[in-house]
Amino acid sequence: MYRTDPVPAGAVTVAVAVTINPSESQADLVRSMEAPPTKARQEEHDPWHVAKLKDEGTKWRDLDTKGKILRALGYVLKPLLLLGLIYLFICSLDFLSSAFRLLGGRAAGETLSNSELLRNPVAGLMIGVLATVLVQSSSTSTSIVVTMVGAGILQVKPAIPIIMGANIGTSVTNTIVSLAHSGDRDEFRRAFAGATVHDMFNWLCVIVLLPLEVISSYLFQLTAAIINSYNIQTNEDAKQEILKVITKPFTDLVIKIDKKVITKIAQGLPANETGSLLKEGDYLFANTGLSESQLGVVILILSLIILCVCLVLIVKLLHSILRGRVAYWTKKVINAEFPGRAAFLSGYLAIAAGAGMTFIVQSSSIFTSALTPLVAVGVLHIERCYPLTLGANIGTTATAILASLTQDGQDLKNSLQLALCHFFFNITGILLWYPIPSLVESCKPSMSKWFPHPPIVLAKWLGNKTAKYRWFAMVYLFLMFFILPALVFGLSFAGWEVLVGVGVPILALFVIICVINVMQAQFPRFLPVKLRTWNFLPAPFHSLKPYDIVCVKVLEPCGKFCKCCRQVTCHFYHLR
Repeated sequence: MYRTDPVPAGAVTVAVAVTINPSESQADLVRSMEAPPTKARQEEHDPWHVAKLKDEGTKWRDLDTKGKILRALGYVLKPLLLLGLIYLFICSLDFLSSAFRLLGGRAAGETLSNSELLRNPVAGLMIGVLATVLVQSSSTSTSIVVTMVGAGILQVKPAIPIIMGANIGTSVTNTIVSLAHSGDRDEFRRAFAGATVHDMFNWLCVIVLLPLEVISSYLFQLTAAIINSYNIQTNEDAKQEILKVITKPFTDLVIKIDKKVITKIAQGLPANETGSLLKEGDYLFANTGLSESQLGVVILILSLIILCVCLVLIVKLLHSILRGRVAYWTKKVINAEFPGRAAFLSGYLAIAAGAGMTFIVQSSSIFTSALTPLVAVGVLHIERCYPLTLGANIGTTATAILASLTQDGQDLKNSLQLALCHFFFNITGILLWYPIPSLVESCKPSMSKWFPHPPIVLAKWLGNKTAKYRWFAMVYLFLMFFILPALVFGLSFAGWEVLVGVGVPILALFVIICVINVMQAQFPRFLPVKLRTWNFLPAPFHSLKPYDIVCVKVLEPCGKFCKCCRQVTCHFYHLR
C-alpha cells in the first residue's frame, strides 16, 4: 500500500520516467542501475593509463593545399626537432654532471679515500649514495671505486656496499627530471612514479641484500669463484665511448672536467699532485677567474635551465606527434605483450632492451631520464617502464667491467671481481623482486593483487602523494638522497653501537607502521578497532594536509609582490 504525501508549496518537482520491461524483475532493474562501470570507463578515468591521446587537429581531408604542405613539413621537421631536443637534453645531463663534479667532486674523492670508515658497510653504502649524487653518475663513482680496488687502496669486500649505494644514487637524476612535469597533476603523478620506481627497486634490493652480504658474503664468494676459474687477460683498450662520440664535441666547447683528479684524490694523493678539476684548453668557461665551486654553481644553473626547457619542449612535441593513430600504434608497440601465458616473457624482453640501450648510451641516468617524459604523457605504462629500468641497472654495470679490464695482473682480478659484484647484485635483485609477480600476473591474473610488484606499488603511492601535495616531491628528493644518507653517515662516525642503538628502533618502528598500514588496507578485521585508522593520532602524524597549509602560508607573502610566485602558489599549492 502506498501513501502519497502532499507536495509543499514552492517545491520543485522532478519527473523521472523509467521504462520497465514486464519480463524484467525489480531485482534485475536494481542490479542494472547499480552495475559497476565498464572496464573501458574505468580506464578512461584511470590517471595511470591514458586511454587515448586526443587528436584535436584538423583532419587531412579538411585541409587546403597550404595546410597539407605545412602538415607534411611538420611530419618531417617535428621528429628532427625532437632528436635535436633529445641531444640537448643529454648534453644538459652532461653539464649537470660536470657541475656536481665541480661542486662536490673533491668532497666525494676525500670521502672515498677514508678507508677506515669504509669498513662499516652501512657507512660504505651511504658513501656510495652521496658520492654518486655529488658526481651525478654511477658510472663515475663505480669506476673510481674499481680503480681504487685495482690500485690496492681498497679491498673488494668493503667496496661492495659502496657499489650498492651507487645504484641508489644514480636514480636521483630521473627524479629531478620528473619535476619538470609538475605543471599538470596527472602527468606529474605518472612522471614521478615512473622515476621513483627505480629508487624503490634499488632501496628494496639494498634492504634485503646488504644484510645478506654482511652475513654470508655471497657476492664476494660467488665472484671470487668465477674469477679464479678463468684465465683473465687485461685489455688496455677496453674503454669504449659510444654516446660520448656524439655529445663530446658540443660539451667540450662549454666545459672540460678532468675525472682523473677525483680518482687521484680518492687514492689519497696530496693536493699539489692532484691539480685542477678543470682541464687546460680553449672552451667557453676556460680561464674565467672563478673558483671551482663558483663555476659549478653557474654551470648548475645553466644546465638546469637547458634541461627544463628541453623537457618542456619535448613533452609538447610528444603531445603534438603522438596523437590519433600514431599514439595508438606507438602505445601498442611499446606496451605490447606476448599472447596467452607467455605474456610474462614480455617483461624479460624489456629488461634485455633496457640493458642494451643503457650499454649503448653508457649511462643508466640518461636512459631512465629519457623514459620519464614518455611515462608522463601516457605513452609508456609504468608497468613497462619498470622492466626497462631493471635492464638499465644491468646495462650500467658494463662501465665498471670495462674500467676493470684496463688493470693488470692481480689488480685486474680484484677490480673485475668488484665489477662482477655490481653485476650479480643487480641480477639477484631482479630475481628477488620481478619473476614471481610477473609470472602470477600472466598466469593467474586473479591472484595478482596478492603478488604485486612492490616497487610499482610504492612508486604509485609516491606518485599519488606528489600529485596531491606537489611540494612532497622536493621533500622526498632531499630526504632520500641527501638528509637520510648524511644522517646515517654521521651516525657511522660514532661507531656501530650508536648506529645500531639509534637505527634499529627507528627501523623497527617503520616496519611496524608498514605492517599496520597493509593490515588496515587488506585485513582490518584482524586489528583492534582503534588501530583500523590512524585518526586517533594528531593530524601531523598521519596526514600531509597540515604541512600543505604551512606551505601555502609560507608562499603567500611572496605571492603578494611577485606575480610569478602568486601563480606558482595557486597552481602548485592550492588545496583541493
